[in-house]
Amino acid sequence: MVSRRRPGTGKSGVRLDGPVTPLLFFSLWGFEGSLPQALETARRGGFEGLELNIRHPSLLADGGGSERLRRSGRPLVLEVVTGGGYVPDLACTPEQHLAELEELLGRCASLAPLRVTVLTGSDAWSQERQRGFLAEALAVADRSGLRVSFETHRSRCLGMPWTVADLLEVLPGLRLTADLSHWCVVAERLMTPELEPIQAMAERVDHVHARVGHAQGPQVSHPFAPEHAEALAAHLACWRLFLAKAHGRGAAPPTFTPEFGPDGYMPTLPFTDRPVADLLEINTAMATWLRTRLETPDTDRVCSE
Repeated sequence: MVSRRRPGTGKSGVRLDGPVTPLLFFSLWGFEGSLPQALETARRGGFEGLELNIRHPSLLADGGGSERLRRSGRPLVLEVVTGGGYVPDLACTPEQHLAELEELLGRCASLAPLRVTVLTGSDAWSQERQRGFLAEALAVADRSGLRVSFETHRSRCLGMPWTVADLLEVLPGLRLTADLSHWCVVAERLMTPELEPIQAMAERVDHVHARVGHAQGPQVSHPFAPEHAEALAAHLACWRLFLAKAHGRGAAPPTFTPEFGPDGYMPTLPFTDRPVADLLEINTAMATWLRTRLETPDTDRVCSE
């Protein structure tokens, strides 16, 4: 149903003489409807699959949700978050994170996801503690039998761009979900392909959260507003690098989820707190744009300075 194989592809579905269009996933972050409504929204928007937290209300409220998702034939990206929420409780120990990770990955298995993206650990820990923790988290992920990638999310072990190269060096099995918008905030600069963290991670990226951040925040008001053209071009250049690295090693391309969201990410108007743009409209427009721009030769030069 969602195959992107073309003439000249190998057994893995990867075209060896040209780029392969990545699968695009509809994010349920901020979505308040039911699972049937989510599936229909994804279909109308041209998304191949869904991405949702394993604890998403639409899944928890639907007694037949697991079977419904399996019958849909649409691939799933499931999200696992440990430590009490998207910002981890500082009192949560590595052992508690690991136990929660194992329990949640066990829940994911019954849904047969294409992949699982994980937010775990804490940036409050020392580098030594983070390295040891991630090694144990990788062992938990390996035991699950699922395809697991770890997200570059603020407040987590991979939330700091300038230390990621060291972690990747000592953890050769660590695969990544790249959300560069978080690193823009942490480093207070746009992430661009020539920067050392981007070069270090490029071979490890399996999934991308295609949200556009800027030096002062994790989400621009609208990615196609002219005032955000530089930020959009910077993110696109990095995403193309990730695709090129996957193609170069004969691997399937990273999957992409346009992930503009609420919860303080979307700017709002003062006094009314009304969002300045419509999230569904933005994520659908981003998916449409990515289908054409990801495969277009990169002629834009973006400098980080």
